Amino acid sequence: MPERYQIETGLRILVQCPAEALPRVQAAVLACDPLAHGDYDRVSFSSAAGVQSFRALGGGRNRATTDTVTVDCLEWQIFTTAQDAALDALLCAIYDTHPYEEPVIHLIPAQRCRHRRGMDEDNPNRFWNRETADWVPPQHRG
Repeated sequence: MPERYQIETGLRILVQCPAEALPRVQAAVLACDPLAHGDYDRVSFSSAAGVQSFRALGGGRNRATTDTVTVDCLEWQIFTTAQDAALDALLCAIYDTHPYEEPVIHLIPAQRCRHRRGMDEDNPNRFWNRETADWVPPQHRG
């Protein structure tokens, strides 16, 4: 096992969602999984607004569309080590709170690297060892 980091196996879950619905999807997922990442939790990533496109075939709730239609949405990404019943609960939380009949949810087998606590604290590249950058949250300044 490497001295500097450890590797964990899990799933990278990507959910495409209209921006107005994302807070309730996030809250539902966090009720199932804290999305922990070492000394942090609620770790996720949202893309800038993008455009989802599709054509309704008419077999579901919505009538068929002749042409492709578009919806402004975000892509939300999380990593989880949940399996079996815990993973089922997390996915059901997404389905229960997402506004779509057929949400776009991708499950990608993935690995992540996690640092080993206490290593490299004096590295001059760490934000706390440099002049404070604009991106550093106010809670972590000075």
